[in-house]
Amino acid sequence: MPNNPYDEFLKNLARMVEEVIRSMPDGDSARFIGCTIISGNSGELPAPFSISQSCDEELHFEMIETEDRIFITAEIPPDNRSAVYADIKPTRVEIVAGEQRTGIDLDAQVDLIHSFYQVRHGVMDIILKKGPTKAEWQAKF
Repeated sequence: MPNNPYDEFLKNLARMVEEVIRSMPDGDSARFIGCTIISGNSGELPAPFSISQSCDEELHFEMIETEDRIFITAEIPPDNRSAVYADIKPTRVEIVAGEQRTGIDLDAQVDLIHSFYQVRHGVMDIILKKGPTKAEWQAKF
């Protein structure tokens, strides 16, 4: 499938935003926690139909759900000294930072093979591809 013509534009925009953030003087009062740009492959940007936020003791995250994907963005505490990772399960994601585990229950099944996460500049982005529903699974077999 050909790439969306806006994908290259969005990649360039993300690089420019990163450069602006890197070159901000330390004394400025404005701070960026993270920046995620999500583009669609079909020529249309996904319209979110569910947004939720959580504030555990130390971990803040936002979840946006579309028809075929779930996007979770979490702020990693700056004083964290251990590797942070996402334990992705079929109906739950756990963000593990040292001894702290933050569980996020999902309303949909997840395709584990096509789901992934990355941690960059103190922000974790988790992109989950939804798996087939029970009705879709039964229709195939």
